[in-house]
Amino acid sequence: MINRFVFSGTGGQGIITAAIVLAEAAIHYEGLEAVQTQSYGAEARGGSARADVIIATDPIKFPKVTQPNVLVCLSQVSFDKYSWIVRPGGFVLVDPHFVHRRNELNSRCISLPMYESIQSEQHSSQNLNLCMLGALTGLIDFVSTESLAEAVRVRFEKRGAAAAAATLRAVEMMKWYRDNTVSVSAADNADGKVKIGVFLE
Repeated sequence: MINRFVFSGTGGQGIITAAIVLAEAAIHYEGLEAVQTQSYGAEARGGSARADVIIATDPIKFPKVTQPNVLVCLSQVSFDKYSWIVRPGGFVLVDPHFVHRRNELNSRCISLPMYESIQSEQHSSQNLNLCMLGALTGLIDFVSTESLAEAVRVRFEKRGAAAAAATLRAVEMMKWYRDNTVSVSAADNADGKVKIGVFLE
């Protein structure tokens, strides 16, 4: 088994942190092989950001991702730049607050209002990256939400009581997204090319 992820957006959205959490969860709590690489634009905050993660049951021979199974785009620039690189059978996850589709894709495109949901729940978009990870665990089976939650706790709770409380809320939102996101296989359109993510009531 091998899954290749590309997380893309702008600096300050937590793209890199999400990728690190995913890789740590896979290695420490799932017993899998994982590698994570990252790149930034000229500006750390507000510039472009990309992180690649490969998760596999066997040793990984090359750390970069050229054709991901899963592409996450949290900016229009990243969607326009990377949406064509997804391998056959993969999908693109976007948030409509940041991304409007402007081209036809050969892969599924799943649009989930993560920004709107977390703003409504927490009045802040600070944990958008963790909500995105929760949504991914609802869409595909690769790493459990429990493993992700433990990786989040270990990484953030050491920063103090306030950070621990915020982390708990983030983990709950992550689990909510897992439980309320329709799996990729459950809601395909007839043509098999494009699927719009929806929420269960």
